[in-house]
Amino acid sequence: MIVPVILSGGAGTRLWPVSRKSYPKQFCALLGQETPFQETVQRTKSLAVNPIVVGSRDHRFIMAEQLRQVGIEQANIILEPVARNSAAAMAAAAFWQAQRDEEAVLWFMPADAAIEDHGALFVALEQACAAAKDDYIVTFGIKPTRPETGYGYIQQGDLLEGQENAYHIARFLEKPDAAKAQELVAEGGYFWNSGMFVARARVFLEELKRYEPAIYEAVAQSVQEAGCDLGFVQLGETAFSKAPSISVDYAVAERTDRAAVVPSSFSWMDVGSWDAVWELTPKDEDGNAVRGNVFLDHARNCYVHSDSVVATVTGVDDLIIIVTRDAVMVSHRERAQDIKHMVSRLRDEGHKEAEQHVRMYRPWGFYESLIQGDRFQVKRIHVSPGEKLSLQKHFHRSEHWVVVAGTALVTRDEEQITVRENESVYLPLGCIHRLENPGRIPVTLIEVQSGPYLGEDDIVRLDDVYQR
Repeated sequence: MIVPVILSGGAGTRLWPVSRKSYPKQFCALLGQETPFQETVQRTKSLAVNPIVVGSRDHRFIMAEQLRQVGIEQANIILEPVARNSAAAMAAAAFWQAQRDEEAVLWFMPADAAIEDHGALFVALEQACAAAKDDYIVTFGIKPTRPETGYGYIQQGDLLEGQENAYHIARFLEKPDAAKAQELVAEGGYFWNSGMFVARARVFLEELKRYEPAIYEAVAQSVQEAGCDLGFVQLGETAFSKAPSISVDYAVAERTDRAAVVPSSFSWMDVGSWDAVWELTPKDEDGNAVRGNVFLDHARNCYVHSDSVVATVTGVDDLIIIVTRDAVMVSHRERAQDIKHMVSRLRDEGHKEAEQHVRMYRPWGFYESLIQGDRFQVKRIHVSPGEKLSLQKHFHRSEHWVVVAGTALVTRDEEQITVRENESVYLPLGCIHRLENPGRIPVTLIEVQSGPYLGEDDIVRLDDVYQR
């Protein structure tokens, strides 16, 4: 049995401003109708095994909803209380599976890769599983199609005894500069590190304990203390927080004598930067790729994305231009990997745009700020059918709700009020209130807040079905 493990905890800062901490790249539809997370899940369906998904506690409802949209209702979603890199995330999945079957073969994969030719992928997976059953930890080495400075490399060693297409790993190489990348591709025998691994749960944990006992002990304790909350596996926070934050390459793969590589020819790309998105997007005769309401004139080899206003681009080459409702990012394509540095600068200087979107998703739907002024704010609130907000009150603001679509059930102190389209309700300062959608279509309302303080932390929750 092959158990797919989808690692979905990345932040995706190189794809800012579309990807942000509150809603990172794996959940954003960058290339088509489905998100990278959903495309990764779709690849595993032929295995007929419920996947294990490891991701941030903050994104639990996003993951569950995107799984539901592609027909996965029974995934095992393991929630990280804090980010601790790939070694700890993989260990959590391995410990969880080992409680059921420690000899199961796990297929670990990041949730943000674009892969074509699934037939070739599953041929390589079969070869990797054969080596994994001989107690190797196997990765897929992708045959380079160009000198690439954004990926790490793997040097192929000798063929494993009794294996058809699995080799010892001679060494791992960090992301090279352009000259070194050219040299590696010309020499041959080097492959891109895909970040996917195949191993028995027992074997992975044995090697983790051997090389990083602190991670092993911390994650083992967190899984032992884990509880089930609304169908999610909640890892023990205190124990998990003690795990060192180390990638699986540094923790295990580069140190173990059980590491192996399956050279692979399927088309693979880490969708980790806007330059990668440009490469994967269909282009016009001038090499431009666009998404959204974009107009070009005498531009070449550009990627332009606008999810809000009209964007016009004239007389430039090799640029990345990203326009959202609250941010604009412009970069040369050759500097696409450096966008994360600007995001760090914004975060350090206290700009909320570094991590938060205008639209903020919640388990019941989403809200977005439309207008913000002195002592007032206007929001749009979208509540999905059958969902409800927490029963709450505010100390510093009153609210006025105007329903523009659907029918809402509003609790206001002791009252239960049905508010229909084009009707409104006033919620005075300090009243206990709740918004529910009892119907079968979404409820959309406009919320006008007024008061001396309008921060999201001015919420006292008295009851919450989502246990926040």
